[in-house]
Amino acid sequence: MKLSKKWLKDYYDYSVSDKEFADNMTMTGSKVEGIEIEGAMLSNIVVGQVITVEPHSNSDHLFVCSVNVGGNKNIQIVTGAQNVCAGDFVPVALDNSTIHGGKTIKKGEIRGVESNGMLCSLAELGLTVMDFPYSISDGIFILGEDCVKTPGMDIRESIGLDDTVFEFEITSNRPDCLSVIGLAREASASFGDLLQIDEPVTPSGKGNINNLLEVSISDSGKCYRYIGAVVENVKVEPSPRWLRERLRASGVRPINNIVDITNYVMLEYGQPMHAFDINLVENRKIIVRTAAQGEKIVTLDGIERSLTPDMLVIADSNKPIAIAGVMGGEFSGILENTTTVVFESASFNGANVRSTAKKLGMRTESSSRFEKQLDPNACIKAMNRALELVKVLGAGEIITGLADCYPLPKTCTEIPFNTDWINEFIGINLSYSQQENYLNLLGFSVENGNVIVPTFRQDIEHLADLSEEIARLYGYENIPNRELTGIADGRLTQMQSFEVLVSDTLLSCGYTEVQTYSFYSPKCLDKILLPEDSELRNYVKILNPLGEDTGIMRTTALPSMLEVLAYNFKHKNTAAKLFEIATEYHPVSEEELPDENPKLIIGAYGHENGYLMLKGCIEELFDVLGIINFSFSADNSNISYHPSRCALISVDGDNVGLIGEINPLVSDNYEVNTRFYVAELDMELLFKAKNLLKLYTPMPKFPPVDRDLSLLCDKNTPVQKLKELISEAVGELMESIELFDIYEGKQIPADKKSVAFSLRLRSAQKTLTDEEADALMNNAIKTLSSHGITIRT
Repeated sequence: MKLSKKWLKDYYDYSVSDKEFADNMTMTGSKVEGIEIEGAMLSNIVVGQVITVEPHSNSDHLFVCSVNVGGNKNIQIVTGAQNVCAGDFVPVALDNSTIHGGKTIKKGEIRGVESNGMLCSLAELGLTVMDFPYSISDGIFILGEDCVKTPGMDIRESIGLDDTVFEFEITSNRPDCLSVIGLAREASASFGDLLQIDEPVTPSGKGNINNLLEVSISDSGKCYRYIGAVVENVKVEPSPRWLRERLRASGVRPINNIVDITNYVMLEYGQPMHAFDINLVENRKIIVRTAAQGEKIVTLDGIERSLTPDMLVIADSNKPIAIAGVMGGEFSGILENTTTVVFESASFNGANVRSTAKKLGMRTESSSRFEKQLDPNACIKAMNRALELVKVLGAGEIITGLADCYPLPKTCTEIPFNTDWINEFIGINLSYSQQENYLNLLGFSVENGNVIVPTFRQDIEHLADLSEEIARLYGYENIPNRELTGIADGRLTQMQSFEVLVSDTLLSCGYTEVQTYSFYSPKCLDKILLPEDSELRNYVKILNPLGEDTGIMRTTALPSMLEVLAYNFKHKNTAAKLFEIATEYHPVSEEELPDENPKLIIGAYGHENGYLMLKGCIEELFDVLGIINFSFSADNSNISYHPSRCALISVDGDNVGLIGEINPLVSDNYEVNTRFYVAELDMELLFKAKNLLKLYTPMPKFPPVDRDLSLLCDKNTPVQKLKELISEAVGELMESIELFDIYEGKQIPADKKSVAFSLRLRSAQKTLTDEEADALMNNAIKTLSSHGITIRT
């Protein structure tokens, strides 16, 4: 936001230097990015009066001018301009002067005649004909009646090119500061002065607007207020110099008096306005509605745009004439033959304006303001100011009344005023009256123990917000230092510490941590063969994706890991062991944020016995986490994994994840010809199951008894089931059981397999005898026999 110093002084005239003003505004929250002096590059250019104009003796297109540049000093200048006459006042670049662009002008000879400077055009002053409409672009700038024509005067002062412009960075929560009045309020509060603003009132006029214009709103959720006013007998002409100067200083190009009024009010009050010819409104009816499917409009930039039903338009009884809050239609502007004008001042839903502008690929000065959610109550002030300017400029005859449609008027927020809480929150000690004074400076009021928040401050909702306002005016540098309260010692949370432990364990197992994006394409779910009815296809769509391949938040991290594994394989990495603690997102409802679930996903390829290697890694992780009662059970329900090489992982009977080889069809989708092994574990369930309490266990006093057990069972009997049966039969004297052989071959039936275990038995109270060990083994054999499992002989 650019702020003209001359304009600011209409509302608040500060007495400090520009540097001090900028510093103080920055310290109180209105950051000044830079200070620019208009025409600062111009030097030694003055007003001159042409005394005589004579033809050049050695040229048929040059002229020799005698120019008075102050007092009785006349200098001779050679020019090729055809529009200079005796008596004209012109800009004169004297010897050793600098014009726009940094070019230096020095005296010299032109065709044998001395020239002591140069007569300047608008371009050589950094201006255009929009700044001085009565001038010409290809000749010398002849100063008009709106300039101070005193020979010898600095040209910048003469033509008003001497303003100071402050460039402010305005945060999105402060749209009220996107205006001269808003920044003037901040300036006066920063220096401890109350701001006095003369509220404009609707000027008296003729006739009755109800006979000329009808306004209605069909969607009050997208348009909060719409005001229309009518001006007849409009005289479209250039604006006066003071108005053009302020627009130029604010970075807005002057066009004509009617358009300039709308831009002037937008800058002054922060409320975008629009003016259009009433003859272009069919039946004199304005309807604020959503667009019809497939409806089109040609905007002011001449481009035809297709609209959708979620977009708001300003329409007449037949067609849209503007895209609400974004841009007017091709025939909604001000033409030279316009005689009756409708002024529009409205308030739209900020989010809808932003989404509309983004979908149409157009962001305008108007949309950039509306999208920050402007105050509906500012509409009437802006309209009154616009009509006031119409009267001041003599731009037309105002029709009495306003067509004001305001279905749900916005009221002020009230917050209980608790000075003690504010003092404690900030760490200061201000009295009730001191805090009230700071709030009054910003336009707040205190009534019956409540702070009345003006509607232009929609960012103020709680006491903490009021505390920030008081703190910034009191001065952050004046707040005494104190120790932080609460838990603020920088320690990791329990979950963060748990994640570090998991990462460190996997790193020690030789795995490398990766990080992938939390968003991908819906096509990724197709690549892992996810069924159409899977709940994982209920995902969160991103409204403004980075691209078509990043349109949804992931519901499963499996595609992310497979992409990384495939990338490594295709780049000739012969083996990889990777892991990631990835977040998965599951929608709850449209009004709530999705659930975010951390998932540990481990992937590997290129290693012998890849499945067993990955299983061993998980067992090592469980050992570190103190998880004891875990088991692996065959599973063929997940289509992304090989139907006969996948297992569910359970802890205390609850499923915490799975491990397996990726389905070859999925591997084909990733264009790889190797086996991928992946494990997925729920971090929150592991966190609940962990037991990090380490208890000291003394070395055993008594020796163990080792026994081997070779069993014959059906091929489809899981080894895990055998281990569980043996452990249950032996009981607490079982110290360990390890699988050391699985055999299928000629020596055993075709539908059987041989499984061999090594058992270690030990008692903490005594040395076990052979008879006691044999009894335990016989009990195990008996239990196995009851399940059809025999001893292999």
